[in-house]
Amino acid sequence: MNKRVLIIVQNLPVPLDRRVWLECQELVRAGYTVSVICPRGPQDPDYQELDGVHLHKYDAPKTRPGVRGYLAEFVVCWLRTARLSVRVRREIGFDVIQACNPPDTYALLAAPYKLTGTKFVYDQHDLCPEVYRSRFDRPSDLLLRGLYLLEGITYRLADHVISTNESYRLVAMGRGRRDHADTTVVRSGPDTDRMRPGADSPDLRRGRRHLAVYLGVMGPQDGVDAVLRALDILVHKDGREDIHVALLGFGDCFEELRALSTELGLDDYVTFTGRADAVTIEKYLRTAAVGLGPDPANPLNEVSTMNKTMEYMAYGVPVVTFDLTETRVSAGYTACYVEPGDLEGFARAVTDLLDDPERRRELGRQGRERAVEVLDWRLQAPGYVAVYDHLLGATSTDTAAGTRSWPRRRPASWRKAAASTAAFLVAGAATLAAVNGRRGRW
Repeated sequence: MNKRVLIIVQNLPVPLDRRVWLECQELVRAGYTVSVICPRGPQDPDYQELDGVHLHKYDAPKTRPGVRGYLAEFVVCWLRTARLSVRVRREIGFDVIQACNPPDTYALLAAPYKLTGTKFVYDQHDLCPEVYRSRFDRPSDLLLRGLYLLEGITYRLADHVISTNESYRLVAMGRGRRDHADTTVVRSGPDTDRMRPGADSPDLRRGRRHLAVYLGVMGPQDGVDAVLRALDILVHKDGREDIHVALLGFGDCFEELRALSTELGLDDYVTFTGRADAVTIEKYLRTAAVGLGPDPANPLNEVSTMNKTMEYMAYGVPVVTFDLTETRVSAGYTACYVEPGDLEGFARAVTDLLDDPERRRELGRQGRERAVEVLDWRLQAPGYVAVYDHLLGATSTDTAAGTRSWPRRRPASWRKAAASTAAFLVAGAATLAAVNGRRGRW
């Protein structure tokens, strides 16, 4: 039995994409040959074999503002990914393609390979229509319909859909029209053996008593400006001079956030680290007194699992976060929840934790316990590997513990695959036309 998997990622380089890297390692342990195509990070080579994973990387174009810039980026990345897929097919081969969105454009790449018997797995990290609705103030109805169509085609062509939580699974079963048996929930759990409390680094506090940390992407839908506005309340309204905030990560709003920090007179109280590797994250989270979750309530965030929340918990850092549906699923009773949009309440919750060391320790202990016993990646790994064992016909002795069986699905016919590919091209053309025709709105 051939057990070769190609994983396609556009959002982040691997192994910086922690979820994808854990998936790769799990497949390698299960005896699979794993190849990855992804964008290149700083100083990354074109190709390397790392811990048994074959990493093929390309230069992603610089992101330009607005939807037109993102579409141009998607097209260039798609073409470079397609070229590398031919190389992987020739040099190593693959029996399954796993596409990790966003964007929902790689079903078209998988379609011709499916005609030769290759399976296609849709690892849905984001709901792209919800990303668009949450990111832009005046979304185009035509473009939104195009995104729904692309997502629908991806659902249709997938042999199996992996969802990051039950909310996403319900979307796959609802507007994706997939059977329950065709979907599997694989949460992005932390690796708590590696992510754990340890010795702090006092210098990261910059001479102040407490360190608060934000970890994650800095886009319009992520609400990181709320961290700075809450800090403005703490420093300039409440007169606190004992807190320093570290913002770990990067994104489209990075420069805007730096400018806002200066405008609010907070530069002495804020550190922007930029892109943070595992070592940097570990140092900051082992030092942090509070982990911050400023994600606003919007169509995307309400149903999305926030990896940063679980990582705070893994390191035993108490969490202050806006009250969102899936955030409560992750953190349970171990976080301090604030009504979405209430900056004063957010600032008060941070103050209450900083001034109550016993409560901080207890919430940190409870969060760490929940991360280990409920959220840890080791609890998700068997179900993930089981998807591939099923698709490639592994025997019961090959299948990891905790797997399940699915009914067999008939492979897509040439006619269905061709029709889906044609629809995909029409949707893409409509999307580009919508953007080019409404450039003043982006």
